[in-house]
Amino acid sequence: MATIKETLKIPRWDIEEETGYKPITTFWMDFSIADNYGLQAIQDTFNRAFDAWKGDYKYLTELVLVLNHKIFHHYTEKGTEEKNEVASLYNELWRKANDYALDNLQGEQAAYFYHLTD
Repeated sequence: MATIKETLKIPRWDIEEETGYKPITTFWMDFSIADNYGLQAIQDTFNRAFDAWKGDYKYLTELVLVLNHKIFHHYTEKGTEEKNEVASLYNELWRKANDYALDNLQGEQAAYFYHLTD
């Protein structure tokens, strides 16, 4: 019997090798699965993740990181952002999550966010 990774295209997120940051959520996998089902699935995945985790600064930070990497992943895979609806949607979702973090995180939480997203 095939596993999800064998039947769906799940790219590897190499952030730990790039930055030393060890992911603490399943957001990369969640959005990678949604990528296989289209824009509505990506939007639904974001809505559930953002609504559930925007109050947890570490999860919110990782959500912003994942969305940013998804923009880059789809942008480089398909060409310019204007020609790529998926990259454009990820950009819109990243802006929403990033703006929320910038408006709501303070003190040590903001420092954590800025350190990891800088």
